[in-house]
Amino acid sequence: MDGEIGYGAAYKGSKQYTQWEVPTANATGFGAAADDYMERGIDLNEQLVHNKPATFFFRMNSDAMTGAGIFSGDTLVVDRSIKAMSGKIIIAILDGELLVRRLHKNFNQLTLVAENKKFSDIQLNGFDERAQVWGVVTYSIHAV
Repeated sequence: MDGEIGYGAAYKGSKQYTQWEVPTANATGFGAAADDYMERGIDLNEQLVHNKPATFFFRMNSDAMTGAGIFSGDTLVVDRSIKAMSGKIIIAILDGELLVRRLHKNFNQLTLVAENKKFSDIQLNGFDERAQVWGVVTYSIHAV
């Protein structure tokens, strides 16, 4: 049996896998009716990663966004190529700390809004050098 060794398509660091060719007997006659409706498997990379070089995965370690359905322990898919717009959930760097917050813009005033009342919102001047938008959260993967 010949095997092909490869890596998953998501990003550098994917787990290595081996794909084996499995010989099968030749089928004759009519195929099963259900064969017409067979779909290929779901590729999570294809579903979740739209710009491979700009996509990163983060583990959420705060309860600041529970109101948005993002919980501590969730995996966040973050795309750095998407422009941060008002209403989007972003990864922000504030004083060297990574924060997950919803961005609200009002003229030159920026607000990083927590979706949990236990956390206060952060008001920023539009030209505040302490803060930087790192990327936009596109998906949250939550274990059930």
